[in-house]
Amino acid sequence: MKKNIAALATIFISAIAFAQSTSFNITGKIIDATTKAPMLGASVFAQNTTLGTATGADGMFTLWLPNGGYDLVVTFTGYETVSRRITTADAVDRNMVIELKQKEKAMEEVSIKSSNEIKDGLAKYGDFFMENFIGKTINSKQCVIINKEALKFYFSKKRNRLKILTSEPLEIENTALGYKIKYTLDSFTHDYTTQVSTFTGYPLFEEMQTADLNQAAAWKANRIAAYKGSILHFMRSTYNQQLKEEGFEIQFIVKNNDADTAIKGLNFYAALNYSRDDSTKLVEISPNQPNVAVLYKNELPGKDYTDLNEDAPKKFELSIITIPVMQAIGIEQNGFYYDQNDIGISGYWSWEKVADMLPYDFKAE
Repeated sequence: MKKNIAALATIFISAIAFAQSTSFNITGKIIDATTKAPMLGASVFAQNTTLGTATGADGMFTLWLPNGGYDLVVTFTGYETVSRRITTADAVDRNMVIELKQKEKAMEEVSIKSSNEIKDGLAKYGDFFMENFIGKTINSKQCVIINKEALKFYFSKKRNRLKILTSEPLEIENTALGYKIKYTLDSFTHDYTTQVSTFTGYPLFEEMQTADLNQAAAWKANRIAAYKGSILHFMRSTYNQQLKEEGFEIQFIVKNNDADTAIKGLNFYAALNYSRDDSTKLVEISPNQPNVAVLYKNELPGKDYTDLNEDAPKKFELSIITIPVMQAIGIEQNGFYYDQNDIGISGYWSWEKVADMLPYDFKAE
């Protein structure tokens, strides 16, 4: 009996050691910035993951995360959203205190009045928003926004720009991939002069549950299909120096007599100036040229994409990453990369939007 207890204890200790080696926890406290009082029920989550929690009566929270990097997001109704970048190295921080400020209602009202809210905005621009936020892929056809009434539409004639805000997080159901997404949208803008749409926000995923084995298998297959060739797949492959093995090729796009020319046959990691810090586990890349063509050769682009983009390659998926000169991009071991706002993305990856997003804690195995 004693031997059995000893064996169980060994297994238990081994399990703890394994968990400690592959994950870390963040502990902190959320307080009101003015009163310094603890805030009960504040939402704390790692954005673009399935991992989140809520604060207790003392304002405290603890969140376990797989090793890697994340944007830790804190939201509370009536308060400004706070985002803080964290990594595995932050596990030593046991005294994180995050202060939330109340939203300035007066400033919001002035902003809304000056932006000219469109009363029938959902009817006029709803389909346009869905196509440029949810997407136009096969998966987008199985995505719905439950609370579309939360969308508020504003048009600025002076800037020739459409802006879309929300009164609450968008509740999205993606029955193609089996996720519910609570998306705290900062804003969505479309510039009619440049024809460029951009949006920023904080998604929190929740896996849908089913007892149907066929449905579960379909979700798994669809998630793997969405992962292959995605920017998440690319960043993880770069981190692990497995680009060629995973089906990727990179080329540089340079101007030659006012025409774009592709430089092929690159030593991928030398061309990217790949470096890894063994202490922080962070990889940095700083390409020799700002425009990097990423070719994914293990699958053909979807017909829905090539039908609308007649000049796009038919035998591989082509995306372009634009990284400012002399700027490094950090990549964490889970595929999280930054600063994302400094990177321009065009081609196939810009085609894939919320309907094809996967959380950073997704495992492709």
